[in-house]
Amino acid sequence: MHTPDLFAGRTFAGLDDGQAHAEKIGFDTLLEQGVRTADTLPNEMVYAGWSLGVMAAQTLAQTRPGARGALLFEACLPASEWPEELPVQIHGMDADPLFAGEGDLDAARTLVASAKHGELYVYSGDRHLFADASLPSYDAHAAALLMRRALDFLGPTAP
Repeated sequence: MHTPDLFAGRTFAGLDDGQAHAEKIGFDTLLEQGVRTADTLPNEMVYAGWSLGVMAAQTLAQTRPGARGALLFEACLPASEWPEELPVQIHGMDADPLFAGEGDLDAARTLVASAKHGELYVYSGDRHLFADASLPSYDAHAAALLMRRALDFLGPTAP
């Protein structure tokens, strides 16, 4: 497993602060950094991303030869072309202002419909980053379901 740190160790008091920092850096720059981190990794991977990290994970899954699948948590980009055979699983809350309110849920429905092996799990709630136990937005029930479903997606080799 490899988890790139696109913020160079910086942490933020809240989601709005982190989002403002990402806007300052530039989403294109963050995407390029995320994609570049995969240069030294094997192609045959399942790419996963949380929230802003979905940009790089989804891009790599769609474009990198040998990709084995994609796990997209709490975000989804519109996909003009999804490799039909590439499995994808997407998770988010139905009233999350970022996931549902900014079009990601609609993009997820479209993407899953175009994939031969696509799954979309929508949880009841309005929280973003609901699976992070260190945040006030944590939802233990939804996080447990997400974890079980993601591990099932990964198959018998999952930890």
